[in-house]
Amino acid sequence: MMGQHDRSEALFYYFRLEDQIPENHLLRLIDKHISFEFVRLQLKDSYSETGRPSIDPELLLRILLIGYLYGISSERKLVEELRMHLAWRWFTGLGFDQELPHHSTFSKNRHGRFQESKLFEQLFEQIVLQCVEVGLVQGQHLSVDGSFVEANAAKESRIPRQQLAEAAQVNQTVRQYLVELEQQNPVEEPVHQQDQVSTTDPDSTYATKGGTPARLGYYDNYLVDNHSCVIVGVQATAARMSQETVAAQDMLTRFAAWQGREPESVAADTTYGNGEFLQWLADRNVTAYMHTRDSALRKNNPGYGPERFTYQPESNSYRCPAGEQLNYVGLNVRNRAHAYIGSAKRCGACSQKAQCTTGRYKYLAIHIHEPVRQRARELAQTPEFAKAQRQRKKVEALFAQLKNQIGLRRLRLRRMKFVREQFWLAARCRTSSAWCGSSAGKQHRWLSTTRIPNGTRQSLHHPATSPSISDFFNTHACFRQLSPPAC
Repeated sequence: MMGQHDRSEALFYYFRLEDQIPENHLLRLIDKHISFEFVRLQLKDSYSETGRPSIDPELLLRILLIGYLYGISSERKLVEELRMHLAWRWFTGLGFDQELPHHSTFSKNRHGRFQESKLFEQLFEQIVLQCVEVGLVQGQHLSVDGSFVEANAAKESRIPRQQLAEAAQVNQTVRQYLVELEQQNPVEEPVHQQDQVSTTDPDSTYATKGGTPARLGYYDNYLVDNHSCVIVGVQATAARMSQETVAAQDMLTRFAAWQGREPESVAADTTYGNGEFLQWLADRNVTAYMHTRDSALRKNNPGYGPERFTYQPESNSYRCPAGEQLNYVGLNVRNRAHAYIGSAKRCGACSQKAQCTTGRYKYLAIHIHEPVRQRARELAQTPEFAKAQRQRKKVEALFAQLKNQIGLRRLRLRRMKFVREQFWLAARCRTSSAWCGSSAGKQHRWLSTTRIPNGTRQSLHHPATSPSISDFFNTHACFRQLSPPAC
């Protein structure tokens, strides 16, 4: 006999939210292993001791964290979903009879207390320090990379820099931007000077990466521990390739201070293979697993390269394969290279001239950091380099998670200070997952409705196992990998 369900609503319901949330739910794990009590201590001086009680800042932070965990970028949409979601209400501690915060409350606190106290940055740093203290992060072999994230501004919003003062009369964002420029130290050079500036987001940079059409955006830079795939450094910069190495140095310096020692190696792509960054790593005895950035002239030059010439320190000169001497003529400041040249007389009569150069005489440019560049080329032929480059792909998986799951393919907030907030919270979600997984002590299953491939049940604590790239798209798969072996 076929049954029929009568759709009816009871007048009262008797149940506890605590009983409805599974023990292995993502939010229950975060609530169990991560404390948010420091938020109130951090913001204590930002509130008056008298007057009407405000909304608990820990509550606001928990709601924001839910948005980044489940890829809801709109705060208005987040509050609407929170009204209906049992697990989210349980995580925030809001009962059915309690009023939800208005969506404008988040913007008010973001522009005020949260920004002034650097809460989001300290929130990320706290969880990284916890990962270092429990040994989840080994910190020996790291990878660094940056990804272009589109700004919340159209390229049509750009105007010539000379017209900013005129635009400031009717545009509040431009007025604020000009005021901030006047407050900056005039001795410091700006990070980048664009001929045209967006009136919607003046801090964004018009750039492209990976052959895509030029857009306004920022770079999100990650420093990742290869062993656990935990993000140990994050920094927002202008979308300029030169800023990637600057961000890498800042992140490596902070992380070395946290763990009390320098890493053994750093892997990166060719963008980071300039002489200055390679020398910076060599000064700290850090092995650089990255290809060198060579000029197009050097890569396409059919003649003899610098490796075919022998340096003579007593005379500061080079000797060519034919035995002729190339004398030092000075430093090319623009190319950051020492120049050595032969003579038209000696080179013209040389039997190897056709293989050496197409000019009247040989011009040899030696980079000021050529020894470390040559060392990087030698390391590129080793098995350790190939292994480090394979592990570096984990950073790409994290950027894919950032854009596809967390929803930061295009930024929602504008201006650099609010872009940093989005990058810090997104990285905090990923790092929190690894921290909870290391403390969970058992394996977990994916209970969300999101269609994400399941990962393997391997443990990062076992030296013979390593996680697959696909597992880093799955937060619960991370729990399975990071859980210690069962006794």
